[in-house]
Amino acid sequence: MDALLFVPVAVAISLTPGPNNFCGLNNGIRAGVGAAMVATLGRVAAFAIFLAISAVGLGAMLLASEAAFTAVKWVGACYLFWLGWRAWRSRDFSGLALDDAGDAPMPSGSVNLRALIAQEFLLGITNPKAIILFAAIFPQFIDPAQPAARQFLVLGSIYLAGEFVSTAVYATCGRQIRRFVRTSRGVVRLNKATGGFFMGAGGLLLATHR
Repeated sequence: MDALLFVPVAVAISLTPGPNNFCGLNNGIRAGVGAAMVATLGRVAAFAIFLAISAVGLGAMLLASEAAFTAVKWVGACYLFWLGWRAWRSRDFSGLALDDAGDAPMPSGSVNLRALIAQEFLLGITNPKAIILFAAIFPQFIDPAQPAARQFLVLGSIYLAGEFVSTAVYATCGRQIRRFVRTSRGVVRLNKATGGFFMGAGGLLLATHR
């Protein structure tokens, strides 16, 4: 096993646009980079579960099961549609507020970190692409001559660290986007864009094949 060879692969995969990364972007806009990084603990917990499943060989079985894969896919898509519909209809600033002049967003209220962590976890655990990643890609970096459990632990740790790097990138971008949300109309447009992305991601998830 060449762990160093896996590092750029892990970072590249973790940076791939998807529901969790958009969630990190959205959290960066509404709650800040620090809160987005803490929320990533939910994503990492979900992916750690998939790693454990893959390490004991159940990941390949789940990937091979049409019923199981379809069930996870539909649950994930429904959750994305629900998040999207809720955001699309919302006129709430959801962490943004206008200053007295009405032209600059400012932090409002305390951030519910538990809710952000739970959202990241649910997005991660209901994404069948994670099953494909850990069940199909990880074994390619496993040396059959060495203990598999230790290799999964090392590779998994590298990948999970890559998720924090990814969140830092997306959340920082989100923090920059926040500067352009300067009116209540802009916030409503942001909510609609957020809703549209989540619903679009749900549609793409339904089109996912093993």
